[in-house]
Amino acid sequence: MEHKHQVIVVGGGPAGLNAAKYAANAGCEVALLDSATRLGGQYWRNTGNEIEDQATHHDFDQGSLLMDAVTANPRITHYPNTTIWSAAILDDEITLRTQDDVFSTTRLILATGAYDRSLPFPGWDIPGVMTAGAAQSLLKGEGVIAGKRIVVAGSGPFLLPVASGITSHGGKVVGVIEAAGRFAWLPEILTLLQNPTKISEGLGYLLTLRKAKVAMRFKQAVVAAHAGADGLLDSITVANIDAEFRIKSTYSLQCDVAAIGWGFTPDTSLAGALGLKEEVAADGSVVVVVDDNQCATSPQPEVQVFAAGEITGIGGSGLSLAEGAIAGLSAAASRTNLRQLKKLRRRAHRFALTLQRVYSIPAGWQSWLTPETIICRCEEVNYEAIQDVSEKFGADDARSAKLMTRCGMGMCQGRICSRNVADLLNSPDSDRIKGVYRPIIAPITLGELAQDGLL
Repeated sequence: MEHKHQVIVVGGGPAGLNAAKYAANAGCEVALLDSATRLGGQYWRNTGNEIEDQATHHDFDQGSLLMDAVTANPRITHYPNTTIWSAAILDDEITLRTQDDVFSTTRLILATGAYDRSLPFPGWDIPGVMTAGAAQSLLKGEGVIAGKRIVVAGSGPFLLPVASGITSHGGKVVGVIEAAGRFAWLPEILTLLQNPTKISEGLGYLLTLRKAKVAMRFKQAVVAAHAGADGLLDSITVANIDAEFRIKSTYSLQCDVAAIGWGFTPDTSLAGALGLKEEVAADGSVVVVVDDNQCATSPQPEVQVFAAGEITGIGGSGLSLAEGAIAGLSAAASRTNLRQLKKLRRRAHRFALTLQRVYSIPAGWQSWLTPETIICRCEEVNYEAIQDVSEKFGADDARSAKLMTRCGMGMCQGRICSRNVADLLNSPDSDRIKGVYRPIIAPITLGELAQDGLL
């Protein structure tokens, strides 16, 4: 079935919800496409049980009000369970294809969010090793505590809500292992003081962890995982690390779950398919380039594509909300409250850049790898294979490594490994940008392709 809309928003998280609300309030007919059943995105993972959602989210009240406003707006049509597998600009229109439908518009807002960033290490493919986001998703989405003895590790403020959420629901967190130093925030204290709500939120998490007697360990990282006789995670090796993440000393810690998060990677699949201009941000992630009105650079000026939220740079919910509002107003050609929103965006953006500096990830993590360490879990390509194609055949980008080793050819299509491969090969920015390009955005069968008449 074909659907035409004045404005289409892709993504039901904070940025997408605010974009849809502001565009609709400015008079536009809006379609909100989201792959999930319920609005809220990964940030406000909405189960429909408001009491439980309130208990597992820091600011679900704000999310609930925004979701209610979007649902009640007659100018907004919500399309849940809608996964886009193809995006193109055809005949001066943007065309988005799902399994059953085709959506078209001349004004598109992308708010596709981000996913957990993972760093490989020996044993990271053992059952029981997961991302911090996966542990939180189990808790928020299913009410399931991931294990009996859980370590939360990596770097960044996201570790705190994950660990405090688990302990608040009766789970046992045996340690929070942070790669940054205990006083890493001191050089940026002024920016922190300018964001009192962030201080309050962080103190709340720390108080919860202190009550649960959870140990906080700084300047440490999980550098290896070990399976027991049953093949499941039994213990991890934790290293004391220097400023460059090189190992100084190690010790062993018993656990059955290691939830490890190193920040997030923007999901720019749709943006790349549409040919939008992208760049490599200071934290090494590929992001969509936007102007002051959140408008991206499109290869065809007949259409307008806006981007908001994590795909323009990892910045958290506050920045995503501000960018979404600006994108919605800009798509509707409205300037109502635009100046005030841009002021809020500048403040949130300064805080986001500070986070990147405080929780930066230097290249020393590569010293944790052994030749047998799996880099691409989908195709089981190890570090030795990546090194071989680099040294013997001069492969210096993710595409060359893919062709020679199948690294990145699995189900995730390089979403997890391509960034790490680019780091290992020291690839230039142009190759990093090419590495995130995927003409087919989501898995689809040959039969479905044939039905659409594309074969």
